[in-house]
Amino acid sequence: MIECINISKQVSSGSQKAYILQNVNLKIEEGEFVSIMGPSGSGKSTLLHILGLLEEPTSGSYTLLGEEASSLSEKKKNEIHRNLIGFVFQAYHLIDELTVYENIETPLLYKKKSGNERKSIVADLLDKFQMVAKKDLFPHQLSGGQQQLVGIARALAINPKVILADEPTGNLHSVQAEEIMSLFKQLNEKEGVTIVQVTHSEYNASFGHRIIKLKDGWIS
Repeated sequence: MIECINISKQVSSGSQKAYILQNVNLKIEEGEFVSIMGPSGSGKSTLLHILGLLEEPTSGSYTLLGEEASSLSEKKKNEIHRNLIGFVFQAYHLIDELTVYENIETPLLYKKKSGNERKSIVADLLDKFQMVAKKDLFPHQLSGGQQQLVGIARALAINPKVILADEPTGNLHSVQAEEIMSLFKQLNEKEGVTIVQVTHSEYNASFGHRIIKLKDGWIS
């Protein structure tokens, strides 16, 4: 499903060039649950962004669902984002002007779901995350943990084949974190969703089938 061959990511700072990722080789099969770990600055989030088609590598080959990423048009990338990949960002990326309900509903509008379908899906997610009473609130009226729950609910709204999660429980208290990791495990085991998470937590990483460790841009 996912294959990286000699992926490198280089950035320029003045006359200097620095590698964020260097010759990363990685293969993730459909239905796997993989955890990516490493110290801050090791390239974890950059790798996740490349896997999610949000960034392009400087060199190397990335294949997603049998297609070489560099050959995908912007239209095709947008279709993949709307229909196949659910993102969970550490910084939430909620839309400030929209309510909790509307934030969760947004990806369904892009999928052209009917009003009744959208209502049913959002209601189910609000109930699952115990956010029904907060559905009309705006992001700034929520705690960090609550905003993260909305972000996760939004990612799940499209019923994705792949979930890419960057520190998905970083802003949650321990009970919420346990619930989210259990939910990810259930999605993986019962529905076959492929999950790739970046995490600092050894405990969270243990939910995956295997752990990939990055250090200074290399897989160690």
